[in-house]
Amino acid sequence: MSALIVRSIGPACAIQDLGRPGFLANGLTRGGASDPTALYEGAALLHHAPEMAALEMAGMGGTFEATADMRIALTGADMTATIDGDPVHWNASHLLPKGAILAIGAARRGTFGYLHVGGGFDTPLHLGTRGSHLSAGLGQLIAVGDTLNALADSGTETGLHLIPEPRLDGGTIRVVPSVQTDKFSDETRARFEATKFRRDPRGNRQGMRMDFDGDGFHASGQLNIVSEIVVPGDIQITGDGTPFVLMHECQTTGGYPRIGTVLPADLSKVSQAPIGGTLQFEFLTFDQAATIQARANTSLANMRRVVKPLVRDPATMQDLLSYQLISGAISATAKDEG
Repeated sequence: MSALIVRSIGPACAIQDLGRPGFLANGLTRGGASDPTALYEGAALLHHAPEMAALEMAGMGGTFEATADMRIALTGADMTATIDGDPVHWNASHLLPKGAILAIGAARRGTFGYLHVGGGFDTPLHLGTRGSHLSAGLGQLIAVGDTLNALADSGTETGLHLIPEPRLDGGTIRVVPSVQTDKFSDETRARFEATKFRRDPRGNRQGMRMDFDGDGFHASGQLNIVSEIVVPGDIQITGDGTPFVLMHECQTTGGYPRIGTVLPADLSKVSQAPIGGTLQFEFLTFDQAATIQARANTSLANMRRVVKPLVRDPATMQDLLSYQLISGAISATAKDEG
């Protein structure tokens, strides 16, 4: 069995997958990776299912020793990475030889980076999946000395890369109206859309606080709102008028008014926004949101189509005319005229 031995690790790293649907009535939100798109990218690079468990690294990676030859992929927040001291590409798949040391540093852009292994990590099953849901006591943080076993890997190909969907720097976040949106005045909703928020340091996998300048946002009759079901992506407005975006391990019920709900397609942008990064919310109609979300779901399902070799081999190119094969070429005989 192949495995990674953890030699050093950041303070908030855990095994994650696409979460546990179907337990909301039992008091458990789906959970799962803070950036689900990164799991689809890793799966495309390794040619396995996106449900395979990966290591989620919040802000900082670690060092890992391979006990056997392994295929790995690196996605999500842009982090430095080396194998036995040699730099390797992010958003790419690589061979990690037996005994080699993989070192992953701090995030240069974004917040959550992901380390994938061929076949996925073989952690204990909890309610049908292998990912952690730390706020519910399922799974645990990774610690120095842990051995992260991998399931059997049926693939062999490495040296693949992709250009990721831009989502590491904040930006426009698309939302739809929520249950209490109409309790906020037209002026308040317009001001909410026009406000440039900043990701506050006070945030985790349960919720992200939005910092901003100016007056808070308040709903009419908000003290009379009873607790009801909430879901990841809901934007709750606390008593002092501050928005919180509920994230993947949020509670199942809440009584704060919700001004809107972030599209699932954009929730990764909230997760990956750096502390202090700018976020601005834009309301869409339900028809507009359904079209955008359907397009995003199709993109995830077809992720393998955007994967290409890191080293271009003309023998495997079906459409040579789409490639620039001579860019950067030099002559071995021509004199240097510089």
